[in-house]
Amino acid sequence: MKILVTGVTGFIGRHLAIRALKDGHRVCAIIRNQAVQSEMEKMNVACFIDNDSIADLIDYYEREKFDGVIHCASYFRMEHQPEEIRDLIHSNVYFPTKLLESSIRTGVKWFINTGTFWQHYDNRNYSPVNLYAATKQAFESIAAYHLEISNINFVTLKLMDTYGPYDTRPKIFTLWKKIAETGEMLEMSQGEQLIDIVHVDDVVDAYFRMAELLRDDSTGVFKGQSFAVSSGTPISLRKLADIYAKVTGSKLNIEWGKKPYRKREVMVPWNQGQIIPGWRQKISLDEGIASLFSHK
Repeated sequence: MKILVTGVTGFIGRHLAIRALKDGHRVCAIIRNQAVQSEMEKMNVACFIDNDSIADLIDYYEREKFDGVIHCASYFRMEHQPEEIRDLIHSNVYFPTKLLESSIRTGVKWFINTGTFWQHYDNRNYSPVNLYAATKQAFESIAAYHLEISNINFVTLKLMDTYGPYDTRPKIFTLWKKIAETGEMLEMSQGEQLIDIVHVDDVVDAYFRMAELLRDDSTGVFKGQSFAVSSGTPISLRKLADIYAKVTGSKLNIEWGKKPYRKREVMVPWNQGQIIPGWRQKISLDEGIASLFSHK
């Protein structure tokens, strides 16, 4: 297939591009920073530099004739500042709307959108944890209009927490690796919140399983649906720390209960989502954590 992937400079998007190329697909990417173009092209990822012109984007789609789009790009802020509102809406609402509009106008068959379990605070049908999650929901609402006027097979994959090698995000395993190496103390909350965490290789499998289903779906049975990419076995943050310490053979100096829970802390992750037919988590936590230290 010929696939347009957004967010290729990010954690999930980069792994998706590498896997797609390995499997023999052709990968194109939309980038805003021209400085990363040469790096992408060394990976055999063809790049289109977004100049904010929808007409130019549609022309690009017309030339390339994509089979499908995997949209991973996003602008994330746990707690936003007022000056970040524009970037949140531009990146998470305007940009994907532009992608979907271009896809429909050029006959792209399928579009996989990326959402978040944070759209479901307290396990509700819709309750955004933060403005980031609200912008994710806003795009889904806009997409509902496009689905009514077109035949594009659009689905959303809602990701839980993710981890894996080459992750530069300031996530929990990064913090724990640092304190294991330095011996410093880390203040944390009570650690009773449940964490549903999936290895990036399993996440990538989920995207490509969904792409296969959409490619072969002539009746639109999946159109407009959303699916959860979940381990199905959430564990407490404290238990996760125990597993991490055991697998890595390290000592974690954590002062539990020294920090309050965040505003709208997710204590129980969303567990009402459908799982993609034919997909399941394959990599256990022990195996996944060990993989972090086998990739240098």
